[in-house]
Amino acid sequence: MTDSAEPVLEVRDLSKRFPGVRALEAVNLTVAPGEVHALVGENGAGKSTLIKVLTGVHRADAGEVRYQGRPVTFRRPLDAQRAGISTIYQEVNLIPLLSVARNLFLGREPRRFGLVDVRRMNREAGQTLSRYGVDVDVTRPLRSLSLGAQQMVALARAVAVDARVLIMDEPTSSLEPREVETLFRLVRQLNAGGVAVVYVSHRLDELYQLCDRVTVLRDGRVVHTGPMADLDRLRLVSTMLGRDLAQVRQEGLTRFRAAPPPRDAPPVLTVDRLRKRHVLRDVSFTVRPGEVTGLGGLLGSGRSETAKAIVGALPLDGGEITVAGRRLRRPTPRRAIRAGVALLPEDRKAEGIVPDLSVRENIVLAAMPRLARAGIVTRDRQDRLVETFMKRLRIRASSPEQRAGDLSGGNQQKLLLARWLCLNPKLLLLDEPTRGIDVGAKAEVQELIGELARDGLGVVLISSDLEELVEGAERVVVLRAGAVVGELVGDDVSEHAIMSALATGEGPDDDR
Repeated sequence: MTDSAEPVLEVRDLSKRFPGVRALEAVNLTVAPGEVHALVGENGAGKSTLIKVLTGVHRADAGEVRYQGRPVTFRRPLDAQRAGISTIYQEVNLIPLLSVARNLFLGREPRRFGLVDVRRMNREAGQTLSRYGVDVDVTRPLRSLSLGAQQMVALARAVAVDARVLIMDEPTSSLEPREVETLFRLVRQLNAGGVAVVYVSHRLDELYQLCDRVTVLRDGRVVHTGPMADLDRLRLVSTMLGRDLAQVRQEGLTRFRAAPPPRDAPPVLTVDRLRKRHVLRDVSFTVRPGEVTGLGGLLGSGRSETAKAIVGALPLDGGEITVAGRRLRRPTPRRAIRAGVALLPEDRKAEGIVPDLSVRENIVLAAMPRLARAGIVTRDRQDRLVETFMKRLRIRASSPEQRAGDLSGGNQQKLLLARWLCLNPKLLLLDEPTRGIDVGAKAEVQELIGELARDGLGVVLISSDLEELVEGAERVVVLRAGAVVGELVGDDVSEHAIMSALATGEGPDDDR
């Protein structure tokens, strides 16, 4: 990219309002061919709204979008895609029940004699995905793949439509390191061919590794635009959050505040030799009250499956689960909840919040049976509970009646925490609790995890972010291929030690 290059995409004085909310105010953005342009800001800063205006999901109230030198107004995302603006969303927006190949070629299926040429489609889908390091049966339903593999399918589809502008919204949030390297290699290839990339990510390492320029949004306004290299990390964070640089330097970028639990405390959770054919192999560990225990490993290592097994969402072939001294026989989600176990799933959109319900309804959802008197739950009883947890967790919403799906990612995560804290659980399983949320919300969630641990709650922290595990966990259980290959405690917990366990640790043989 050169400074004199004519912008392929330009936004001029763009504004967008929703009832009671100023989402965008006089936003300007220019993206040149062959450029990787970072778009960053806190959750709720306006990034998603800007992307939706660019791609025809929303109509702007004022301002204009210019594409390849001409003003454009897209009525729907398909129009933007046909024009050459393609988008990869953080939450995979394909059709889970259709096959991988059908999703890859959706809307542009190869045909023969007027009918879809299924054999050719499957063959070409396999060839396309193999270039991205994805080796799967393309006739399988998309939903049968891991989130990472689904994201790579979405990436392959977005690139295959011959886009001139590619918008990537948190594209690596579900990817393992090998897949991230493939993504970065692809982006550089696209840049060499003149494709512009708008890159949205909360992962600072990625921004500095990949991006040429950066635009920072805060409260719907542009507060900075310039070369990525001109902003160091702390200054970038302070610009995003609107905080003094000295304050950000003092607080740091992570903010766990947990203290080591008493060594002699009896376990709140004991899992013993959990087994599920081809998924889990004799997984065993304990969690004490007040302890944050991390589950480390790559995608597909069995981290999420272990959490789902504990709450009864994954039937087991064998093993025992004990909660607060009582064995959980034939685990089901209902029995796990009654025993005091709560799970925040990795995919908060598909398995967590109910987006069309209000903030209030989402918070009280699990607590309704306990709130009922003679089968009736009064609004007053709900309101007291909701007010308590919205204040305690600092959930930012226009009101308890705001639609949950309209909240930022960080506030959705805190909403899920509030739902389960209403039940006074003994054990909290957190699967990627800071995935896809900004550095400010991430610090708030981390600090809250520390507070919950100090209050005596047992916490299992699952994270792909090794720094997060090292900062937040007193103990880290490392999994690979469904087996425990290492357990690190106290001062032995480090990124190097976790990576060494992944590289050299050996799990039990699996002849089952």
